Amino acid sequence: MSDDADDDWFEDALRDDEAEETDDSAADSESGNEDDAFDDWSGDDPDDREPFDEPGDDGAFADSSDGAEPGSGTDADTRGDTGGGSPFGDTGTGDESPFGDTGNSGGSAFGDVGTGGESAFGDAGSGDGGGFGGGDGGGLFDDDFADAMGGVGGGDADFEDEDFESDIPRLDLGIEGLDNMVQGGIPLRHLMVIVGGAGTGKTTFGLQFLQHGLEKDDTDRGVFITLEQTHEDIMATARERGWEFERHEAEGNLAVVDLDPVEMANSLDNIRGELPELIEDFGADRFVLDSVSLLEMMYDDVSRRRTEVFDFTQSLKEAGVTTVLTSEANEDNPYASRHGIIEYLTDAVFLLRYVRSETQETRLAVEIQKIRNANHSRETKPYEITMDGISVYEQANIF
Repeated sequence: MSDDADDDWFEDALRDDEAEETDDSAADSESGNEDDAFDDWSGDDPDDREPFDEPGDDGAFADSSDGAEPGSGTDADTRGDTGGGSPFGDTGTGDESPFGDTGNSGGSAFGDVGTGGESAFGDAGSGDGGGFGGGDGGGLFDDDFADAMGGVGGGDADFEDEDFESDIPRLDLGIEGLDNMVQGGIPLRHLMVIVGGAGTGKTTFGLQFLQHGLEKDDTDRGVFITLEQTHEDIMATARERGWEFERHEAEGNLAVVDLDPVEMANSLDNIRGELPELIEDFGADRFVLDSVSLLEMMYDDVSRRRTEVFDFTQSLKEAGVTTVLTSEANEDNPYASRHGIIEYLTDAVFLLRYVRSETQETRLAVEIQKIRNANHSRETKPYEITMDGISVYEQANIF
């Protein structure tokens, strides 16, 4: 990035509105208004967490007042001095929005049910005494009861796909093959978790999810928060695959933020309270957090961990954004997350894992464990990670 763009990218977006917002902030101060979304980052218990009470305290997000760019690897990156008391930059003065332009300019830097023709209870009325129907061999209930249940026992009850269609708007993941396994797309505002071991492509999944939205004719704005890599690492990964994240970031449709997991855990109450409004101000359609496992590891007490993660997921649902969380798989069980919590708090679970044959041949395999309010394949399918991202071979078998 050139020297002219040394200032924090999401702070520059509101330079034009600085005077107006400063006046608003002063007016609020004179009137005793303390409802500004970014003024109080102290949390409920001042003795418990106060990383953002006073200007100059360290916070989870940096104020790039010294001219460094987030994720640049300098001292003024996303783990530096906040200066203004907000974990997303200098947000406490009313001068700037943490995710970009929240005004009217429009240019913001941050700114199973089966559907087949079968009965829901199996092959009813087949004549072998099974199911709910009568049949020649008798059934659990008589014909009159079967008739009252809409002909379940008649053997000719065909359910059409539209019987199970939902009015919930959908979106595609942008992953070839996997979108076909998700019949109709992921319901909007769903919270998804990608569970997998090292090297299975969890981060790639999240980036590809954002890339697909950014390339749509009606662009989906995206936010990527990483607890594992730097801003530059993420940009380099996208650049290597030919994804123009720098351009999308400059156009205000993408925000990539790197956070220190310890700082985030220490400030989670404050971040959790502000995150829905920050996402709304940016106008984000897609949100990725990579990874929730590092956040979970900050809590040794099991009950505290469950409470914190639950509250965090609830704040994301309140934000009304379609979200992808990544999670490490349990070392002893590849079908579960590290702590076995997050899959119960999300609307959809995708499992990425290694599968080894008897000859020790190894392949990557994806499985959809659940998606609420959406039909999906129950099969396990092979996939590859290429320079174009993840590709799922829905017509192939594992071996």
